[in-house]
Amino acid sequence: MSAVPATPSSGQQNLALWGSTFAFTVCFAVWTIFSIIGIQIKKDLGLSDTQFGLLVATPILTGSLIRLFLGVWTEQYGGRIVFSLVMLAGAIATWMLTYAQTYPQFLMAALAVGIAGGSFAVGIAYVSKWFPQEKQGTALGIFGAGNIGSAVTKLLAPMVMVAYGWHGVARFWAIGLAITAVLFFLFTKDDPGLARRKAEGIKPVPFAEQMKPLRNLQVWRFSLYYFFVFGAFVALALWLPRYLTGAYGLDVKTAGLIAACYSIPASLFRIVGGWLSDRIGARRVMYWTFGVSAVCTFLLSYPSTTYVVDGINGPMEFRLAVGLVPFMVLVFVLGFFMSLGKAAVYKHIPVYYPNNVGAVGGVVGMIGGLGGFILPITFGAMNDALGIWTSCFMLLFVLVSTALVWMHFAIRRMDVSRHPQMVTDTDLPEIMPQTLR
Repeated sequence: MSAVPATPSSGQQNLALWGSTFAFTVCFAVWTIFSIIGIQIKKDLGLSDTQFGLLVATPILTGSLIRLFLGVWTEQYGGRIVFSLVMLAGAIATWMLTYAQTYPQFLMAALAVGIAGGSFAVGIAYVSKWFPQEKQGTALGIFGAGNIGSAVTKLLAPMVMVAYGWHGVARFWAIGLAITAVLFFLFTKDDPGLARRKAEGIKPVPFAEQMKPLRNLQVWRFSLYYFFVFGAFVALALWLPRYLTGAYGLDVKTAGLIAACYSIPASLFRIVGGWLSDRIGARRVMYWTFGVSAVCTFLLSYPSTTYVVDGINGPMEFRLAVGLVPFMVLVFVLGFFMSLGKAAVYKHIPVYYPNNVGAVGGVVGMIGGLGGFILPITFGAMNDALGIWTSCFMLLFVLVSTALVWMHFAIRRMDVSRHPQMVTDTDLPEIMPQTLR
């Protein structure tokens, strides 16, 4: 492949961006495949909710843990080759899934399938190299919209499963991923930074050097943000079909369709989040994300309750519950603001750590992905322990509230360090010093 010039053309940028976005969409569809086929496997094996939660979450574990290493390898060897190899490995693992028969075998297969989820760290490092800082938010938002692969699985997999069984879903998804890997390798180019290094004979930055930014507490604060906006998104994308079939008694097709109503806005509107982060600032977007998400999860966490009140003419009974339609509305709003937050978090990384996007983006993606592993298991365990369907949203409310409080006080501390007079000055704009307005 010919070297990419120092300033890539718009055509080269678009090829890298849209090629990566399509590849990530297919990877994400494979990564969340157990959200649908897992329901049938649960029935076949007679699994508990805890066992089901572990099964659907296991691919998320692998895809999360390898993100750190894949991000670093992308910085060293380039996204074109690393992305292609990740997809090929994921395709082979997904095909081999069809040979599993026992629960331990399914868990081992799920671990291997999870490699497809590591593609996110590869794409973030690869795409960011093609765009200047003022356009990275929008570009990474578009790439991150590949999360819609989860909705693709929820919409198409139930139909394929009815016609060909869950084995058919795995085989079709594996073939699609393999074809995507070949096309990506053939039609994309090395990023400009890697092309220059090859031309000048510069060796890759050592692994230890790329890991230095991880000493900063700020990186781990970003990771907590992503644990909610992405980890909770993945967890709900995996858990909602089970939640809807259990809490509302829906069939798997209808549950998959409704779950897609959550996954689609939580994916596509990530583009809007990137665009807004470029224009009004990622900090403001994060405040909106956490604030609205806290309200939504609080309302969703309220369990169906029957009250008996001693009225004037005797006992009066009434019931409070979130019906299916209000549930869909709240989940749609939650997904929308999560999507804005996902883009806003990754807007920070190339700005604060331009030379360590792979490492920092990898660890943030890893922690976020671990949320998608830990939370579904916790959801299932809380169901078994408490017997309350809405317990999953209770946990998410606590999580988002913690992230909001930490973010606010961290930002406040940074503002005070830059402007010490803010400690004593009031926030009323009419009497604030001119320098602080």
